Amino acid sequence: MSNRKTKSTKLQCHAPDAGAVFLAGTFNDWKTDAVSMTKDDQGNWTSKLDLPPGRHEFKFVVDGQWCCEPNCHASGECPKCVPNTFGTMNRFVDVA
Repeated sequence: MSNRKTKSTKLQCHAPDAGAVFLAGTFNDWKTDAVSMTKDDQGNWTSKLDLPPGRHEFKFVVDGQWCCEPNCHASGECPKCVPNTFGTMNRFVDVA
C-alpha cells in the first residue's frame, strides 16, 4: 500500500440520452466497467474517485462507446485532452 495521499476528485460527463456511463483510465487499468457514474436530472453523469497526486488520463464509456466527451470529436479537438498511442484522444485530470 502506498503512503501517497489521495484527493477526492469529481469527474463529470454530460450525456443526457445515455443509458449507462462508466469511467476507464490509468487509475483502473482502463477497465470499462470498473467505475460506474451516476446521472442527475440535467443529464450530467458524475463519479468521485480518490486519486493520488499526478496526471490521470481517462475516457468515458457511454453506452459501450469510448469517448472523451460526447460530441467533442465532431470538431476534431477536445478541450482538456491529450493524444494517445491509438491515434485518438484521452481526457486528463491533474491532481495536486
